[in-house]
Amino acid sequence: MNNDYQKYVYKIINSWEKEQREGALKIIKKYGYPQEAIPSRIIWYNNGPWKQTTVYRDSVPHNFPANHQDFLEQTVDYRTPVEVFEKITRFDGSCYPDRTKGEVRVICDTEEANFLFVNLFHDIVTGKRTLEEAKFFAAETEANYLFKNISSPYLEKILFPPQRYTNDPGIQYFDKKK
Repeated sequence: MNNDYQKYVYKIINSWEKEQREGALKIIKKYGYPQEAIPSRIIWYNNGPWKQTTVYRDSVPHNFPANHQDFLEQTVDYRTPVEVFEKITRFDGSCYPDRTKGEVRVICDTEEANFLFVNLFHDIVTGKRTLEEAKFFAAETEANYLFKNISSPYLEKILFPPQRYTNDPGIQYFDKKK
């Protein structure tokens, strides 16, 4: 890694708010320097279990399961059945599928929370947990982790096998070239 690039990355994140800066440094420590860096975000591709990881300079307030700022977005390949989209939107606004790309993105303030929410997303899709059970489990697991230092496999890694060939380009109704 070029030393000038490393300095550039640090220059970017040193101008960010404390929480985003610390979050970025934690991800750099775990996965190394990002492949892309601009003043508003830094991005890794194919880092660990993630297809993409982005740390944003600007955060978004989020109240579930407790008040925090979302700025760490992580993506996995995942084909989400169309019939569960509505249920997923009621689960959490920071965990969302992209049908065409065949991905699911989670955005929170820590990688542990992103692991938790992508795992619960999978539990809802597969019917292992109801929407209400997943919400309760998320709140209980986060509280145990934050206040009692009790971890869970849901916070540590992705608990389902990687998916491949997940994109869904849709059905072609006509040819635009004619």
